[in-house]
Amino acid sequence: MLDSELQITVVGAGHGGKAMAADLAVHGYAVRLYNRSYHNIETIAARGGIEVTLEDGQQCFGSLDTVTSDMACALDGAHLVMVVLPASGHRDVALACAPHLQDGQIVVLNPGRTGGALEFRNTLQEIGCTANVIVAEAETFIFASRSTGPAQAQIFRRKNTVPLAALPATGTQQVLDIVQEVYPQFIAAPNVLHTSLNNMGAVFHPALVLMNAGWIEATGGDFEFYVDGVTPSTACLLERLDRERVTVATALGIRVETACEWLVRAYSAHGKNLYESLHANPGYKGIQAPRTLRHRYLFEDVPFSLVPIAEFGRRFGVDVWGIESMIQLACVIDGTDYRYRGRTLERMGLVGLSLREITRLVQTGSVQPPPEGNQLGDKAAS
Repeated sequence: MLDSELQITVVGAGHGGKAMAADLAVHGYAVRLYNRSYHNIETIAARGGIEVTLEDGQQCFGSLDTVTSDMACALDGAHLVMVVLPASGHRDVALACAPHLQDGQIVVLNPGRTGGALEFRNTLQEIGCTANVIVAEAETFIFASRSTGPAQAQIFRRKNTVPLAALPATGTQQVLDIVQEVYPQFIAAPNVLHTSLNNMGAVFHPALVLMNAGWIEATGGDFEFYVDGVTPSTACLLERLDRERVTVATALGIRVETACEWLVRAYSAHGKNLYESLHANPGYKGIQAPRTLRHRYLFEDVPFSLVPIAEFGRRFGVDVWGIESMIQLACVIDGTDYRYRGRTLERMGLVGLSLREITRLVQTGSVQPPPEGNQLGDKAAS
C-alpha cells in the first residue's frame, strides 16, 4: 500500500495522540484526528493541524485531513485506527467504535497497558459488533512526548523497538504489514499476554507518583520525574514491583523482560541496577513530574495495569503484596476503589478459564482445542 493510499485515524488528542497525529502528517500520511470533546480540538481544527517539535529539535507543522468529534466520520474508510489515550477510555472507545467499524480495519491500542486488547475485543463481542476487524495492542507508546499547547506537541525520544501483538496472535503479521510501513520500530510479540505483562508503565508510573506525592503537591510537579524522582530507595521499590510482574508472567508460562532489560532495548540505557539504568536514559531527561496527583499515572496505571496484574497473580497463586500495596495506597489517596473500577478478569472475558484455555484464546481466538489434532495452544501452555 502506497503512503498516499493509507488512511490513518488517530483516536485521542492528548499528549500521545497529538504527537502521533502530527508526526504521521509530517511524514506524508493522510491523518484524521478524533477526540470525544470537540472543545479540546477546536484550535487544531481552526489551524488545520499541529505544530510538533521532533526529537532532533526540528519544528514542523503536521497538516491534518480531518479533525472531528464524529466517530462515524473518523472511521469511514480508514485502514488503520491508532487508539492513543489512557486505558481508562478503551472500553468507551470500543462502544463508540462498534457501530461504525468496517470489515478489514485494524485497530491498535497504543499501548494496551495490561489486557487492553482482551477488554476491547470482549466489549465488541458483548454488544454484538459483527465487523471483521483485527484488534492489536502495542507494549508501550512509541514516543516519550508531551502536549505543549492547544495545537502543539513535542517528541522527546522515539523508542528503538515496540513489540506488538494482535488478538489472536495469528493476525499479528497482517497488522505489522501495515503498521511497519508507518513505524518500522514495531516488531512482533508472541501474543497479547507478552505485550500486557511487559507493561513498564505498571512498574514506573504509580509507584513514582505515590512515593513523590508530597513533592508533587508542594511544587506542582516542578522537578524531573525520572531523574529527581528516582532515588536509590524509590528504585528499590520499583525493583520489587518488577520482580512480582515477572513472576506473574512466569506463572502464565511466558518470559518477559525485566525493567533493566527493557530500558536497554527501548532506549539503549545501561546500568548495574534499575536506579542506574533509569538515570542513564537520555529519553527521560527533561520530562517533568505530574502537576497534580490527579494524573493518568494513577487513574490509568493503577486500575488498568496494576489491578489486572494482581488479578492474574491471585488467579495463578503468585504473591503480589508489593503491587497490592500500591493499589491500596492509590485507593486511599484518590478515595477511589480501583479494584472495582479496574480491568478485572471478567472485563477481559477470562473468568473461569484455565491457563491452557487462556493461552489458546490469545493464540487462536478460541478457547476450544484446534481441529484435526493441531495442539498449538496446548504446546504453548505446557
